Amino acid sequence: MKTINKLILALFLFIVTFAYADTPIMPPPGDDDGGGTVGPGAPASPIDMYIIGLVLVAVMLTVFFAKKYNTQKV
Repeated sequence: MKTINKLILALFLFIVTFAYADTPIMPPPGDDDGGGTVGPGAPASPIDMYIIGLVLVAVMLTVFFAKKYNTQKV
């Protein structure tokens, strides 16, 4: 890749990152939208339920691609 392409890509990523900097991820405290709240013991987000599975898949993919890379290299 040419240097100018790398600089343009870095500038684009920098601009996009700061374009979303002001977007609130969670509503401010005290804003009740009428929905249910997260109680004690309830997951904060659905990803919490799958964290063990996601870690296992990540490890398996890492091992798979490491073996694949080593067999191609030899």
